[in-house]
Amino acid sequence: AISPELKTAMREETELTFNYILQQNRPLTEFIDAPYTFLNEPLAKLYGIGGVTGPAMRKVALTDRKRGGILTQASVLTVTSNPTRTSPVKRGKFILENILNTPPPPPPPLISALSEAKEDFKGLTMRQRMEQHRKDPACNGCHMQMDPLGLSLENFNGIGVWRQQDDGADIDSSGVLPGGRSFKGPAELRAIL
Repeated sequence: AISPELKTAMREETELTFNYILQQNRPLTEFIDAPYTFLNEPLAKLYGIGGVTGPAMRKVALTDRKRGGILTQASVLTVTSNPTRTSPVKRGKFILENILNTPPPPPPPLISALSEAKEDFKGLTMRQRMEQHRKDPACNGCHMQMDPLGLSLENFNGIGVWRQQDDGADIDSSGVLPGGRSFKGPAELRAIL
């Protein structure tokens, strides 16, 4: 469960980033890929970033390429996840709508969501589950746009903790965008965006 202090820090990270970029007249590209963020000790611990102590939020330089910009912030990663797992569809849709201003059309009537029943996907990675869902021709068109974007953020769990595996399987956060550009992980996708 997320503590009230951590929930507040998640929200403040995004608000402080937004205000900093506007007030300092920083390049708009820093919304997508900034070499800094705003953290306090609880949020830094969630991210695995050392050297940040106390409850006060402050600007912190990011020393690796895992994070950068709002797409890798816990607030965005949390609201684009389901209660029990990540959601590449929600994350991809968020990028299409809020970053690229190209929202996907609504799903066709009577299309079922990705099944939450454990027996339906036992032993399958999230990528494999999404591939099964895309086999339906009615789903394929939109999911070919959303899934690569959302799967690029799969190294982040439902609240933004970096991980290499999900349920014991290595995470593959690479993808190919509809125009043919390929990427490996969130840092390369941010560079493309």
